[in-house]
Amino acid sequence: MSASLLLASNRGPVSFADDGSVRRGGGGLVSAISHADAPAGSVWVCAALSDADRRASRTTGGRLAEGLAPTGVRMLDIDPVTFDRAYNAVANSMLWFVSHLLYATPSSPAFGERSRREWEAYTEYDDAFAAALAEDAAPGAAVLVQDYHLSLTPRQLRQRRPDLRISHFSHTPWAPPEYFRLLPDVIAHDLLTGVLGADAVGFNSARWADAFARCCVDLLGATYDGGSVTHEGRVTRVDVHPLGVDGRELVARATEDDVTSKLPTIRELVGDRQLLLRIDRTELSKNIVRGLEAYRELLRRWPEHRERVVHLAFAYPSRHDLPEYREYTGAVQRVAREVNEEFATPGWVPVHLEVKDDYPRSLAAMRLADVLVVNPLRDGMNLVAKEGPVLSDNGVGLVLSREAGAADDLGADALLVNPYDVSQTAEAMHAALLMDRTERSARCERLATAATAFPPSKWLADQLACLAP
Repeated sequence: MSASLLLASNRGPVSFADDGSVRRGGGGLVSAISHADAPAGSVWVCAALSDADRRASRTTGGRLAEGLAPTGVRMLDIDPVTFDRAYNAVANSMLWFVSHLLYATPSSPAFGERSRREWEAYTEYDDAFAAALAEDAAPGAAVLVQDYHLSLTPRQLRQRRPDLRISHFSHTPWAPPEYFRLLPDVIAHDLLTGVLGADAVGFNSARWADAFARCCVDLLGATYDGGSVTHEGRVTRVDVHPLGVDGRELVARATEDDVTSKLPTIRELVGDRQLLLRIDRTELSKNIVRGLEAYRELLRRWPEHRERVVHLAFAYPSRHDLPEYREYTGAVQRVAREVNEEFATPGWVPVHLEVKDDYPRSLAAMRLADVLVVNPLRDGMNLVAKEGPVLSDNGVGLVLSREAGAADDLGADALLVNPYDVSQTAEAMHAALLMDRTERSARCERLATAATAFPPSKWLADQLACLAP
C-alpha cells in the first residue's frame, strides 16, 4: 500500500464486536476526522483496542476490508502488555494528568523504576506507528499524527522517512513550563523533541500553542518567533486550528428516528420545568462534582428554582481501568444522591443522573435544554459546548468554563465561569435560568454561528495546507 495521505491515532474509525460485526469507532477524534472528508486513497493507521479488534487484525494482517470506513484502515495488533502500559499508565495517567493539571502534588506524581518501564512501553508503542506509517507512505506523502498518545511518533517517523511531510495535532491542552517540569527530565525532553519531529504542530487554542512553545524555549533552549520553534537546526511551524462542528450534518443526525423517539421521554421527565443539562464522560477534568455542587448551591441560595428546574446529568463511563476514575464516578453518584435527598419532593426529583452511554438521547436532550453546563477544569476544545447551541430548538443558555478551548470562540455569548468557583458557577446557572427568552435565543444564534465557523473539513484542510510543499 502506498498512500499520499495518512492519518494516525490511537483509536480508529472502526471497532469490532465479539461476533465479528463492525461499528464506527467512538470518541471525538473519530467523529471529527470522519466528518472531514479525507481524500480517497488515504490510510488511517490505528491500534487494535479490544480482543475482537485484535482477532480482526490478525485475520486480515491488519489491513481491513475497504468500505468499512471513509479511508483505508490499517489496525496494529500491539502486544497487550505494551498497550496497557503505554495507554493506561503513560497516556491516560501521566500525560493526561500533566496536560490537564490534575496532579495532587503533595502526594503525586512519584516517578520511579516502574515509570521508566512504562515509558519504554510508550516509546515502543509510538514506534510501531512510525514503522507502519513509513511502510505505507508514498514518497513525499503527508502524515497527520493525532494527539498525546503519539507524541514521539513524528520524530521516530522522521528518522525512518525524512522525505515525508509530517504534522502533529494535540487535542488536549498543553501544560505551561512550570507544570510540565513535573515530568522526569528525560521524558519531558523526549516529548518535546518527539513532537518537534513534525514539520508543523497544531493546537485548538492559542493558549495551548503558546504553552508548548514556552516549554520548548525553557526546557530545550529552543527559539520561538511567534510562529515557529527552531531547535537544533530544525524549524517547526506552530499553528492554531480550532475545531468546530458540521452544523448541517449534526442537525440532520438529530432529526433521525432514534433521536426523535427519545424526545417524548425527556419531555415527560421535565414537564413544564426548565431543563438544565450536562453531557460528559466521567473524566476527572470534566469537573462534574463541582457542577453538581453548584446546582446544590443554586437550590439553596435561590429557593424559587426548586420544583421549577430539572438537572439532567449524563455522566458516561470513562477509563474505569484506573482507580482514580472509579473513585471519581463514586463521588459523582454520591453528590447527585445527596442533592436529591436534600431537595426532592413528591413529583419532583432535582437531579437525574444517567451513566449509560446513549448518543441519540444526548442529541435529543440538547434539542430541549434551556441551559447547558460545560465547566471542565481544562479542555483542549469541548465539542458539547458547540453542539448544544447548534441543536437547540428554542435557544439554550451556555454556562462555560473559561478554561475550555471553546471559550476562545464562544466566550462573547456564553456565561463564563472559573471552574473552581462553585459559587460563581451557581450564579451563572441562576442568570441563565432567568435570562429573557429573546436574549437567550439571540445569544444562542451567535453561539451556533461561532460553533460552525471551523467545521471538521476546514480543520483538516488547514492542517494539510500547513504541509504544502
